[in-house]
Amino acid sequence: MPSVRALAALVAWACVYGSTIAFAQDAPARRPVAAGTLTLSEALRRAVATNPRLTAGERDIAIAGGRRLQAGAIPNPELSFELDNAFASGLYRGLSAAETTLQLSQLFELGGKREARVAAGTAEVENARWQRLALRLEIASETATAFLTVLNGQRRIHIYDAQIRALERILPQLQRRIEVGASSPTEIARAQIAADLVRAERERARTAVAVARRELAAAMGMDTPEFGELVGDLVRTGNPPPFTAILRSLERNPQLVRFTAQRAQRDAELLSARLKPIPDLRLSAGWRHYRETGDNAVRVGVSMALPVWDQNLGGITEAREARAKTEAEYAAARAALILTVGKAYETLIGALRELEPLRGSAIPNVRRAVEGIESGYAQGRFTLLEILDIQNTATQTAIREQDALMSFHVSVATIEALTGVPLGLTLARTK
Repeated sequence: MPSVRALAALVAWACVYGSTIAFAQDAPARRPVAAGTLTLSEALRRAVATNPRLTAGERDIAIAGGRRLQAGAIPNPELSFELDNAFASGLYRGLSAAETTLQLSQLFELGGKREARVAAGTAEVENARWQRLALRLEIASETATAFLTVLNGQRRIHIYDAQIRALERILPQLQRRIEVGASSPTEIARAQIAADLVRAERERARTAVAVARRELAAAMGMDTPEFGELVGDLVRTGNPPPFTAILRSLERNPQLVRFTAQRAQRDAELLSARLKPIPDLRLSAGWRHYRETGDNAVRVGVSMALPVWDQNLGGITEAREARAKTEAEYAAARAALILTVGKAYETLIGALRELEPLRGSAIPNVRRAVEGIESGYAQGRFTLLEILDIQNTATQTAIREQDALMSFHVSVATIEALTGVPLGLTLARTK
C-alpha cells in the first residue's frame, strides 16, 4: 500500500516540481517575471488545484470510503410479532385462546465474512487514491505539454518577426539599386511577396498559439485564457539516463502501483465468495403469552441454512476470473506504459541528435552566411534572390531547431509524468 511519504512526494512533483520540464521557466540570470505572465510551475499549481477531473476523482475516493464503511456494518436485529389461534371457530373464536409471541432475532456472520468485506473495501479506497494520483500526474503532463506548445508558438512568432524585419531592412537598399539601374523594379514586388508570405505564416502561428492558450486555460480550469505571455526558455537540453533506469522508475507509476491495491481487493472478494457458503447463525429469543390460561413462556430458537444446493460456485468462479483479469490488465497497462515511455525516449534521443548538427554547424554557418550576404548585397555583390534564399534558410533552420527543442521537452514531460520522478538531466545552455 502507498505510504503517506510516497503519496506526498508524487503529488508535490505534480504540483510544483521544478524538474526538467520546468527548468525552462528560469533564465540563467533569473530575470524578474513581469506581472500578468505565466510560468510553468504556476500553470501546474493551478491545474492540479482547479481541474474538475480531480474533483471527480475525489468523489470516487469518497464513494469507495462509503462502501468500506458499509462493508463493516453489523446486520440489524429483527423484531417480529406472531398471533396464533385467533379469529377461527369454536374454541378459537376471537382472541380467547390466542397465543401471542414477541421475538427478537440476530444474524451472526460466521467464517470471517465481514472481515473479508472490510478488506475488499479498504483495498478499493486505496485503489481509488492511486487512480486519483495517476490522474494528477496525467493532468500535470497535459498542462506541461500545453504550456510548452504555447511557448514554442511564441518563439515561432518571434522567428517570423525577425525575418520580416530582415526583409524590411533590404527594401531601402533595393530601392537605391533600382534608382541607379542595378536592379529591376519588379524586384520590389518580389521582396514584398516574400514579406507577405512570412506575415501569412506568422498569422498561422498566432492562430496556433491562440488555440494552444485555450487548451492551457482549460487544463487550469479557466473558461478563457486569463493570463499574459508565457515565460520560459526551451533552449537548454541534457542527456537522459539509460532507458533501463527509466524502466525501473516506471514501476512506481501510480497506474501500475494501483494494481497492488486492486489485487488485494480481488483477493478479498474471492475470499468472500468462498466464505459465502458457510452457514450463518441466527439466534432468536422471544416471549409468548397464552391468553387462555394467562401463562407466559420464553421462546428460544437457533437456525442456519444448509449449504446443500447452493455452494456459490458461480460466484467463486466470477471472483477467480476477476482476479485473473487483474493480472492481465496489469500486464496490458505495463506494456502500454513501456511503449509510451519508449516512444518518448526515442523521440527525446532523436531530438538531441537532430539538434547536434543544427547547433554545431548549420546555425553558426547560416548566421555567417546571412551576415555576409546582407553585407554583400549592400555592396552589389549578391542578387535579391540570393538574399531572400538565405533569409528563408535562416528562418527554416531556426524553426527546425525550435521544433526539435519542442520534441525534446514534450518527451521529457511525458517520461517524467509516467515515472513520477524527474529525469535528472545535466542541463547546459547552448553557446
